[in-house]
Amino acid sequence: LSLNLEQYVSEFSAQNINGEHLLQLDGSKLKALGMTSSQDRAIIKRKLKEMKASLEKARKAQEKMEKQREKLRKKEQEQLQRRSKKTDKCSSDATEGTNEQ
Repeated sequence: LSLNLEQYVSEFSAQNINGEHLLQLDGSKLKALGMTSSQDRAIIKRKLKEMKASLEKARKAQEKMEKQREKLRKKEQEQLQRRSKKTDKCSSDATEGTNEQ
């Protein structure tokens, strides 16, 4: 509708074309859906290309965020391990000091 191609809505709906299916359409599939105008197909294909690029960019950003979270989680885990080792060392030193007395 936002592309002023509302004449195809009924056919797309009848064929259960949702967002996921839409991203998989190419020129021949659009033609099979009754999109006889090459100009209309070009509009859809251009918009699909933009959408795919946007999705890819979002996917990469998500992956980057996940990597950063994982890196932070590992860093926190390492700090906890270091603290635990320090605590263990201090308590063993204290135990040794008590045994010496």
